[in-house]
Amino acid sequence: MNPQKRFVWAFLFFLPVLFVGVFFYWPLLKIFSHTLDGERINEFWSYLSSKPFRQIAWFTIWQAFLSTVCTMMLALPAAYLVARFSFPGKKLFQALTTIPFVLPTVVAAGAFMALFQRFGLDQGMFRLHHTVWALLLAHIFFNLAIVVRTVGSFWAGLDPRVEEQAKILGAAPWHIFRKITLPRLVPALAAAASVVFVFCLTSFGIVLLLGGPTRATIETEIWRQAVWRGDISVASVLAVIQLGAVMVMVLIMNFLQKRQAVVESKVELNPERASRKLLVGNILLLGILVGLPIVILVERAIGVGDGYSFQNFSAMADRISLVPLSSLAALKNSLLFAVVAAVLAALLGGVASFFVVHGNRWLSNFLDFGMMLPLGVSAVVLGFGMLISLDTPPLDLRSSWILVPIAHALLGIPFVMRTVIPTLRRIDPSLRESASLLGASPSKVTKYIDFPIAFRALGVGAAFAFAISIGEFGATSFLPRSPDRLTAPLVLFRLLGAPGEALRGQAMALAVTLMVITAATVILIEGSVFKRETIRSDF
Repeated sequence: MNPQKRFVWAFLFFLPVLFVGVFFYWPLLKIFSHTLDGERINEFWSYLSSKPFRQIAWFTIWQAFLSTVCTMMLALPAAYLVARFSFPGKKLFQALTTIPFVLPTVVAAGAFMALFQRFGLDQGMFRLHHTVWALLLAHIFFNLAIVVRTVGSFWAGLDPRVEEQAKILGAAPWHIFRKITLPRLVPALAAAASVVFVFCLTSFGIVLLLGGPTRATIETEIWRQAVWRGDISVASVLAVIQLGAVMVMVLIMNFLQKRQAVVESKVELNPERASRKLLVGNILLLGILVGLPIVILVERAIGVGDGYSFQNFSAMADRISLVPLSSLAALKNSLLFAVVAAVLAALLGGVASFFVVHGNRWLSNFLDFGMMLPLGVSAVVLGFGMLISLDTPPLDLRSSWILVPIAHALLGIPFVMRTVIPTLRRIDPSLRESASLLGASPSKVTKYIDFPIAFRALGVGAAFAFAISIGEFGATSFLPRSPDRLTAPLVLFRLLGAPGEALRGQAMALAVTLMVITAATVILIEGSVFKRETIRSDF
């Protein structure tokens, strides 16, 4: 390889490395250095032993634990239905359970606020708004899809003949489930529970909007200390604790899953038809938990006075005194940031994926781990790190519009890589070898073989990055320094906290608009994946 091409390959390799190093690892190091230096280390230990921190930490842990338990219990019937039975509209049923998981957190919070207001649960003796019950309901709403997908797909692969034999021998259904089925489901249950727990542990928008000012988790307290009170020292301490807690939990959960894993051959059997009782019961349960908040959100968005109209949607073009720009302008900002973030994530994630697949073992492991780590760090910690680190030349970007899509791209790169890497690894090596034997250079092999095959996967990853960016709230809440660059989730957050029916109606309209954009993106992703699988099977 001549020096010019060697330089190009080196440049391509260091491009994603420098991007993630400067905008992810440097902010994290800045948080640690700000907290654990010689002058502040005593403050760190003093805050750890303080009563306010103990209260915040305890609430963070127990609400996440209770949310996880409730989600697992309520999602298991749906996982059982999807795994063991066939019924009309099964794919639609699975798709509808997935919608809440991809919604922006502020949209989900707005849906529950609309639900509480619609049924008079926002005040009075039976108030749910600003209570822990609101957090539990919202967390169940969000995380049902994780359990249904994870446990359902694993359960579908287990041999049902074991349970059938026990049933023939006279075992009761509950005894069969407790003694035979449940132990075999432990790996999937552990995997789903660990993901749900971490998501509830790092929940931000839900706790901030539905929990109220008297309830705080570590995640929301970081934001309040840094943005409201300007206490960077306390916010840094909390960020270090949050980062450490998430990392420890991920390691512990991975260890438990490996210890409890059960190796079992999957058996493909034709599922039996679901009974009407089981099907109707699941539809009613999920209709209340998932469908009702969404339906009420749409109803409140088009409700004006005693009738219905699209007045709230047309009002999105009007600017109000409480927000520095209109909802429509904020939506345009979000779309612009999402497009830029998707392009950055696709370019950097695509290049990194190529080196992960075709680089040597050391290079592959280094990039795979280093580029995926942003997925395990909460967006709030990332946004706070950027706030305190990118404040001096030549990296003084806090007043620049590009910082928001950069943060969003960091969150989207892991999704691009997890989509592109499996596709690159499935390329038949004989295709690349034949091209090389015919005289094609490595760059031409990449251009004419790797890129065309991986292009659809790259598009799917970019769509994931776009969907993440359009609704991102945690990191963005720290970053926009110019009022005219607020994103739609930030404006929605302000509108939801403003009094008055007109502003609440505009908030609902903006929430529905964000929901439609996100859902359309997910439908596009699902369609692309389906077409890709069809093409592969035909080939």
